[in-house]
Amino acid sequence: MPLFDYVIVGAGSAGCVLAARLSQDPQARVVLLEAGSARRPSAIDTPSAWPQLLGTEADWGGVTTAQAEAGELEYPRGRGVGGSGAVNAMAHIRGHRRVYNAWEACGAAGWGFDGLLPYLKRTEAAVGRDPALRGTSGPVRVARVSTLHAHYAAIAFEQALFSLGYPEAGDLSGACQEGVGWPDLAISGGQRCDPATAYLRPALSRPNLTVLDRTMVTRLTVRNGRCAGAEYRRGGALHTARAAAEVIVCAGAVGTPQLLMLSGIGPAAHLRDLGIEVAADLPGVGANLQDHPVVMTYYTSLVPLPASRNNHGEVYASLPSGLGGGWPDLQLFPILMPLAPPGCPAPAHGFALAAAVTAPDSRGTIRLASADPAAAPLIDPAFLKEGTDRARMSAGLKIARDAGAWFARLGISETLPGPAASAGDLSDWAMRTVGSYYHPAGTCAIGADPGAGSVVDPDLRVHGIDGLGVADASVMPLIVNAPTHATVLAIAEMAAALIAGSG
Repeated sequence: MPLFDYVIVGAGSAGCVLAARLSQDPQARVVLLEAGSARRPSAIDTPSAWPQLLGTEADWGGVTTAQAEAGELEYPRGRGVGGSGAVNAMAHIRGHRRVYNAWEACGAAGWGFDGLLPYLKRTEAAVGRDPALRGTSGPVRVARVSTLHAHYAAIAFEQALFSLGYPEAGDLSGACQEGVGWPDLAISGGQRCDPATAYLRPALSRPNLTVLDRTMVTRLTVRNGRCAGAEYRRGGALHTARAAAEVIVCAGAVGTPQLLMLSGIGPAAHLRDLGIEVAADLPGVGANLQDHPVVMTYYTSLVPLPASRNNHGEVYASLPSGLGGGWPDLQLFPILMPLAPPGCPAPAHGFALAAAVTAPDSRGTIRLASADPAAAPLIDPAFLKEGTDRARMSAGLKIARDAGAWFARLGISETLPGPAASAGDLSDWAMRTVGSYYHPAGTCAIGADPGAGSVVDPDLRVHGIDGLGVADASVMPLIVNAPTHATVLAIAEMAAALIAGSG
């Protein structure tokens, strides 16, 4: 059984950051264990090809429990070196600063905006942005869409929102985080700039870093209240990687609580029902699941539209619903390709406008289906469970459709739910067609009190288990009101500094 100082589970976005940062110390022996492959599908590097990666070997291919009136939903998440950072839509947008301050108010001491800002900046090289708020020399090179390459439907969407009175936001990750803006995308030189490329690849030549792909971690070894390592299956054989200092789980908001529960760390009654010996009764493991529900309206063009050269989104609006809250709770964006809801044929030419609730009140769960590590977990994001979220979604759909009406002058018309849809029709439409923005978070939340549902302390150590940490989207007490990836990178940067003693 090989001995390492640090055993990192999951070579997704956070795992790539941690492996690269911790292995900078030549005396630290680091192993990175990844269930998926290190083989890089060619579609990863082509920004506009990301939809082609869903449902492939680069995707865990998850499915939710039945949601609202929409039934079971596909729930993709990255599998392979690079994780979801290798298959996502590359939007590099921070949460509103008040979200991070709310983390601190939830018991995540040190994780307010001022505490996290140095690590947000450390991740990125944001050309042309305010250097007081944005990074200038980080590994992930980001930039806004060039006006020369912007899709004209995205430009029209921006102008439609301006005509409705919504303000311009020059940088949604900068000083003004409300309004309509062209955010940074993790695209450099026409290619995706993902964490595997930006962080891990430059570190692979280090003799103190070992990366094992096609390595399925089946459980953590916990003895006498300490995590001593990780058991994994590779090449048909069972192995153990021992940790002299710490095991850090970076398997994401679905995979991390699943692994902890398989290892006896989680809600005791649930574990006992499955015959799993309880190592630590932590009811917050797998609870507090938050995600951004999305509902789309669909548009058909009489003439062919150009293909997006970027991420099929390009322009985003972070807006308040008017229903209260400390930060904008809606995000609107186009999806610049012909789309239709399940069961309907897509038009020859067209696109969709999406409304997402980005400050949801609904809370779901991750639970084990069985004690078999190969069994998929039960994923319940509880989309639109709370009436406040249904009201927010209706508000977002109204804004999207009001903006969509502006497209009539371009020969582009709404086909679904249809221009005659009433407010009641829209509410029904949302319940029937709700989907995911693919941003699960919160299932191993930071906090001081495990009795109140927290799983890790502000140093990201699991309550009650020595030698075990978590660093990924699961530690967010509240989901950010933006795509989660930029924040996950910063969480991992801060985690590396805490572990190395420099935080």
